[in-house]
Amino acid sequence: MEHVDHILIVDDDREIRELVGNYLQKNGLRTTVAGDGRQMRAALEDGPIDLIVLDIMMPGDDGLLLCRELRAGKYKSVPVLMLTARNDETDRIIGLEMGADDYLTKPFAARELLARINAVLRRTRMLPPNLQVTEAGRLLAFGNWRLDTSARHLLDAQDTLVALSGAEYRLLRVFLDHPQRVLNRDQLLNLTQGRDADLFDRSIDLLVSRLRQRLLDDAREPAYIKTVRSEGYVFSMPVQVIGAPA
Repeated sequence: MEHVDHILIVDDDREIRELVGNYLQKNGLRTTVAGDGRQMRAALEDGPIDLIVLDIMMPGDDGLLLCRELRAGKYKSVPVLMLTARNDETDRIIGLEMGADDYLTKPFAARELLARINAVLRRTRMLPPNLQVTEAGRLLAFGNWRLDTSARHLLDAQDTLVALSGAEYRLLRVFLDHPQRVLNRDQLLNLTQGRDADLFDRSIDLLVSRLRQRLLDDAREPAYIKTVRSEGYVFSMPVQVIGAPA
């Protein structure tokens, strides 16, 4: 039987939940709706869920808190598309820092939401064409770290596992496949998310900041991901393929 993607819509506005849910169902998706964090958790337990559309502005546990909870728990791999207020850039920035995979500002067209959902689902299921992994799995070594391309997580020098979000993993793979090469923000956004940057899109900068934190890389004097003023970023550490993971 063909898989039908299951979308969880979390919004305290009943009208928005129903309108979005009905539109997505008419376009071939299965939907479940939740009005708050408690209902969201119950829906996840009933799962499986393929993607969560999560509104930021909700009473009680807001979307930012719920996104952080998702990324810290057993549902950390479920992609999250956040709905934000049009003029609230701070919420968008924090949402991306919390681990959201994409965001859409209100008010929005249902067609745009559907396009964003499909794009996020595609990105979470495959790497961009130039990053397709044809081998069974590799360990890529750089500095004090190794990346397991099969399990998609980091290992430090003491073999401690560091989990990565899907967006963090894709960005790191881009850097590891293009070491010592300056990549601008448009290139990084297209390679990792399959879309062009908006004029004020800061998602790549925020994702680089998150990845530096994972790598314990000092943003003031980074050893791994260096900023090239007016150009972009470069992964400055040599990368070595050391074989398949155990």
